[in-house]
Amino acid sequence: MILAAMSLMVLSANIASAQEDQAAAPATEQTVATETMSEEDIFNQKSEVPLHQALKTKFIEGGPGFMALIVICLIIGLAFAIERILYLSFAKTNAKALCEKVEKALNESGVEAAKEICRNTRGPVASIFYQGLLRYDQGLDVVEKSVVSYGSVQMSNMENGLSWIALFIALAPSLGFLGTVIGMIQAFDNIQAAGDISPNIVAGGMKVALITTVGGLIVAMILQVFYNYILAKIDSLTIDMEDSSITLIDILTKYQGK
Repeated sequence: MILAAMSLMVLSANIASAQEDQAAAPATEQTVATETMSEEDIFNQKSEVPLHQALKTKFIEGGPGFMALIVICLIIGLAFAIERILYLSFAKTNAKALCEKVEKALNESGVEAAKEICRNTRGPVASIFYQGLLRYDQGLDVVEKSVVSYGSVQMSNMENGLSWIALFIALAPSLGFLGTVIGMIQAFDNIQAAGDISPNIVAGGMKVALITTVGGLIVAMILQVFYNYILAKIDSLTIDMEDSSITLIDILTKYQGK
């Protein structure tokens, strides 16, 4: 009986131990799974951060002061760029068709009809034509000088505001570099206050400092693209103005011969 009782106690202990191991194993697996899922959730959470939230975070990390100045440069520069693009888009006309209309009006109804066509047509080419026709009675030499002079005026009107865009292209990265330098100075001040070169202090200060440089360079690149696009449109309009001016002189010469 004693041996049977002892055997029963040993068997019960083994069963209890086995049950505890079996209970502990799922708990351990559940803990590992929970840790694994938490890491995946953290990764997914980081990867699923909205773009505006990420930009807001970087904006705050870079320092609201300098980052706000860089954003102001972007906004004002884009305002000037959009205004120029709209102005140049409305100034674009079909110069060849205008020359044909002016020539037809001259041959059929005279100079006044050609003036009326130019007056009712938008764009620098029509304005140049009108100024030339306005001085037709003074001779072709005066017409040619008037066309050249008024062409320079139209060029100045088309290039109006480009100096401000160029200013913000240069100012944005300069503000970024200034913020970087100030951030590095603050990082060295933190190192001096701590009395030790800690990687966290150095890395944190350098990260904040370099964000302003990145922001300034991005703003400068965006504005540079708009600036070059505006220059390309101005060059296209300038070519149309020059070709049309030569065509106008030829048309007036033929008309004077008739």
